[in-house]
Amino acid sequence: MISKVLSIAGTDPSGGAGAQADIKTITAFKCYALSVITALVAQNTIGVKSILDIPLDFISNQIDCVFQDIKVDSIKIGMLHKPDIVNLVSQKIINNFSDCSLVIDPVMVAKSGDDLLTEEARKSLINNLIPHATIVTPNIPEAEIISNMRIRTEKEIIKAGMLILSMGPSAVLMKGGHSNSEIVKDYLIQENNIDIFEAIRINTNNTHGTGCTLSAAIASGLSKGNEIKKSVAIAHEYVNKAIKNAPGIGRGFGPLNHVHSIEPLI
Repeated sequence: MISKVLSIAGTDPSGGAGAQADIKTITAFKCYALSVITALVAQNTIGVKSILDIPLDFISNQIDCVFQDIKVDSIKIGMLHKPDIVNLVSQKIINNFSDCSLVIDPVMVAKSGDDLLTEEARKSLINNLIPHATIVTPNIPEAEIISNMRIRTEKEIIKAGMLILSMGPSAVLMKGGHSNSEIVKDYLIQENNIDIFEAIRINTNNTHGTGCTLSAAIASGLSKGNEIKKSVAIAHEYVNKAIKNAPGIGRGFGPLNHVHSIEPLI
């Protein structure tokens, strides 16, 4: 039976990030993609123009429609934007989806530098949602906000990851893409264990939506019953190839090639 992955996220009309990237990624993993939209984001590879929040009752109705009809195997959470949206999603997941894997990509700032999560929403995410996660996937700037500490060294990356782990999730993937090193290192931190995933840095601007794509890929792996480490390893390789095979679209930070592993039908 096909595994089912629910994306709870904002949109990206340019197709590189958000729910659009999630759906492409989940499909590439041959899972069935479902989506709940939390915000309509007018953005492209250059930046974010405006954000329109979806009314709370409509977000609630979307989640209920999924829950009442389909058994979900894993959930990937992206942009939630406002504290009342974070609180609603937390409540719904705790009440209805407590038995499935939960991947949280703590989307706070777009690749262009635009804020995607208000300060109050950040606090709500940390207090109400992160403790229930199977895995949280912050980049360095996001990890600095969540852990409330400055991160510059490998020791500080691990220390911040351990602090986030102490908040309740089963695992934390500290993404190293914002570092300046030739070798990009992601640190998977679990209780009593740290695994490092390395990749040679690719000199490219085609990195729009990498965080969304990676977390959706991890959620897809978990939905098939894979352990956290294996899901992260597969997702890491998938994103690396998606960057290498990027289609070169847009005038800013271009999107990845989410379907690089799908054989053409004709």
